[in-house]
Amino acid sequence: MTKRLEIYKCQVCGIVVEVLDGGAGEVVCCGQPMQLMDAKAEDSTKEKHVPYIEKAEGGITVRVGQNEAHPMLDKHWIQWIEVLVDGKAYRQFLNPGDKPEAFFPVTGETITARELCNVHGLWKG
Repeated sequence: MTKRLEIYKCQVCGIVVEVLDGGAGEVVCCGQPMQLMDAKAEDSTKEKHVPYIEKAEGGITVRVGQNEAHPMLDKHWIQWIEVLVDGKAYRQFLNPGDKPEAFFPVTGETITARELCNVHGLWKG
């Protein structure tokens, strides 16, 4: 059973998908069921992964790592930052060398941020 907004990753080829409409089926890639990525919310490693939401003029800024910015190296970087705002999803894709942050011109009652680290998986804040 899949649910809306779940994130799955193929353990063979590495493709990542987000479910837009849930259902009874199974998400499959490369002939195998894809792994559901559970978003972690606490970081006990040296690098900081938890996305932090800050109010900004005209919207919000999401930074990955509150006291220390996440590395953005060729082998270890934040692939994207997503915010879920009152039932709508917004995403910013990042590349190695970018700052691990994104500005979204949105406001709302309920705001959650998620990000995907290519090494350490899915995180929320």
